[in-house]
Amino acid sequence: MELSGVGVWSQHLRYGDAAEAAEAAAELEELGFRALWIPDIGGPVFDAVGNLLGATRQAVVATGILNLWMHAPEDAAASFASLSAEHGDRFLMGIGVSHAPLVDASEPGRYRRPLAAMGAFLDGLDGADRPVPRENRVLAALGPKMLETAAKRARGVHPYLVPPEHTRLAREAVGDGPLVLPEQTVILCSTRDEARAIGTGWLGSYLGLPNYAGNLLRLGFTQEDVDSVSDRLFDALIAWGDEEAIKRRVDEHRAAGADHVCVQVLTADQNAFPREEWRRLGPALR
Repeated sequence: MELSGVGVWSQHLRYGDAAEAAEAAAELEELGFRALWIPDIGGPVFDAVGNLLGATRQAVVATGILNLWMHAPEDAAASFASLSAEHGDRFLMGIGVSHAPLVDASEPGRYRRPLAAMGAFLDGLDGADRPVPRENRVLAALGPKMLETAAKRARGVHPYLVPPEHTRLAREAVGDGPLVLPEQTVILCSTRDEARAIGTGWLGSYLGLPNYAGNLLRLGFTQEDVDSVSDRLFDALIAWGDEEAIKRRVDEHRAAGADHVCVQVLTADQNAFPREEWRRLGPALR
């Protein structure tokens, strides 16, 4: 499994119409995107992985991330083995601990000791009848302890909602061997006002989650930046402008140590597949 170049991170490939997701996946592969990343907040995530693998020939399909609170490791390992047997070595299992407000919403108090929970989940994958190999899993890691765990027990890290500065810190933390695979949110637009109209509310919903807010505070942003979704913070987390502006940000992640960058496209209609935007970005980022 080769993880280089640029990929796409998309909720639409996971939660949109399955037939359109398969059609879009095939086109994304033709456009040169090397990996397709999908989120997980519970439900049949492995069906979605299988749908995308079946629609493509070479692209890696990755969970970004598999929510460990919502899956038993033995079931995840069995699904991994089945999908790999059918589609070859193209499924990358990104695993994460998610966020307390989301996990505790259905079962208060369930989210506790996330680092220990990650260790137990990885133990379960290692101890399954058909284990998930270390080289086929990466961890959603923001802070130092989870980065350290990823360097020891996975192929690398998949940080979400991070600026290139975090990519640099992640590379320093994991060293030269493990992969660093950040997500980068992007908006193709002409003006700051347009970017703000599309992205401010979206970003604000993430900044209410403590793991993201805490990571940004560690990076030197202020509580005022987080609370107000300041221009400084907005510009650090969302690359906006034309294709060249997006490419510059991807290149900044590469210069900071990223092996692969997956772009998440935001549009005014966030329920619609951003097919035209993907078509514009494919040639520019390839």
